[in-house]
Amino acid sequence: MAKTIKKGKEVSLESVLWDCRVALRGVGTTEKNRDAVISLVFLKFAGDKFEKRKEEIKNEHGDIPMVCEKPAFYNAKNVFYIKDTARWSYIVENAGANDIAIIIDQAIADIEDMNPSLKGALSLNLFANLGADKSKIKNLINNINQIDEEVFHEEDLIGRVYEYFLRLYAASGTKEDGEFYTPSCVVKLISELIEPYSGTVYDPCCGSGGMFVQSIKFIEAHHGNKKNISIIGQESQAETWRLCKMNLAIRGISHNLGEKNASTFTEDLHKDKKVDFIMANPPFNLKNWRNEDELTNDARWRGYALPRVSNANYAWILHMISKLDVSHGIAGFLLANGALNEQDDLEIRRKLIENDKVEAIIVLPRNMFYTTDISVTLWILNMNKKATISNGRKLRDRTHEVLFMDLRTWDNNIDEIMIDKNKKKKKVILNDMQIKNIKEYYNNWQSEEASRYKDVPELCKSVTLEEIKANSFSLAPSKYIDFVDHDLDIDYEKEMIRIQSEMKDIMRLEKETQKLLINAFRGIGYEID
Repeated sequence: MAKTIKKGKEVSLESVLWDCRVALRGVGTTEKNRDAVISLVFLKFAGDKFEKRKEEIKNEHGDIPMVCEKPAFYNAKNVFYIKDTARWSYIVENAGANDIAIIIDQAIADIEDMNPSLKGALSLNLFANLGADKSKIKNLINNINQIDEEVFHEEDLIGRVYEYFLRLYAASGTKEDGEFYTPSCVVKLISELIEPYSGTVYDPCCGSGGMFVQSIKFIEAHHGNKKNISIIGQESQAETWRLCKMNLAIRGISHNLGEKNASTFTEDLHKDKKVDFIMANPPFNLKNWRNEDELTNDARWRGYALPRVSNANYAWILHMISKLDVSHGIAGFLLANGALNEQDDLEIRRKLIENDKVEAIIVLPRNMFYTTDISVTLWILNMNKKATISNGRKLRDRTHEVLFMDLRTWDNNIDEIMIDKNKKKKKVILNDMQIKNIKEYYNNWQSEEASRYKDVPELCKSVTLEEIKANSFSLAPSKYIDFVDHDLDIDYEKEMIRIQSEMKDIMRLEKETQKLLINAFRGIGYEID
């Protein structure tokens, strides 16, 4: 029988979650362990919501089996119907069974089969192939069983738990693993700036779904109606696509991520769809995203130069512009700083600026991401910078103006997460007050009341198209903001050289690892081509 927390026993949520993290230590890969933990957490929360809804049905209609086991009564409240042998209580009861791995895999298959919206979201046959003995799986079940709303009175316990694990596995993984997770404070900043109150929110590289979750949180925090938001997106990596579907499904967030994982560039699952908002964190400096002779006449590049094969930064930008509603669409997304000044992308950047698509450029502090220490830039694109009323605010005509902000000195708030017994990772975060201040500068700059905004040395400046032209269409804030300490200027050439060197080191290590594996297999009698 799996253990439960004794009432009155003091235990922190973080300690329980850490025990879940280490329960499978020494078993499989980081990715498999991540999927195993998150899959069981999904079953736990789905089971809790099912049992709660079942009690409500009993109270409303009586303890009638035909009624209490009717899937429609659960689906109507956005709760997954779960058959007896897939319920969390059944998994807990059988935690010590010899075939517990098979029981869990069958439960996962059954819950997906009974709920079409989960198709493809859950990892099938994961536990049978995990390589963990029954004692380790039992230990993991014991720990996850302690994550209980009655013990931890969290307003959003599901959110806390999912955020913890996504952040933890990003912190302990590789550069590629980090792509599925964007720091929550950065996502919150984007949502506060573009204000997705109603309409369609799109993410062309949605990772684990953080942008979508934050857009819903934004609406709730501002007392809006989340039913006014429609969520669409896609993700190229199969494992990450499943993570996103699970993340959204367990929170009850309706979504359309397409029927499968796919590359946005070569297989756009939402072709010809126009959206109101875009929130995204594309893979930085993505290489070889198309073949040399592929997509050369794609409609997404119409009116612009062809994006280069060696770097997808501007391909992402043009793709997003093609998706935005031409009358009011707004996008907030992250890119590596090199995109601000790269000469190879000059023609596309010049056209973007001349077409008045760029509204704000905000350089973030260094060390905000778990898998890279580089500073990145938040871009705000706006399809209509004319005077208008937006969410009750009167906005002035900002035609041929861009707001530049440099936040690299806002690096005093440190968050840390333990990724091993004696190892922590420390990262810079933006707190709620800082996010509020950034939003205030941005909104004041937009405001019809001109007196509300003033340039601040070393922080922000409003710049005209003529000034940008005079600086060869560079979007680097350090070209325009007045600095007392000129050492704060970004050396873009040096930064790009450092990034390229870092990528070469990763490729070298991969080749060395492959050689070691090949030699090891040959040593035990396998012939490797």
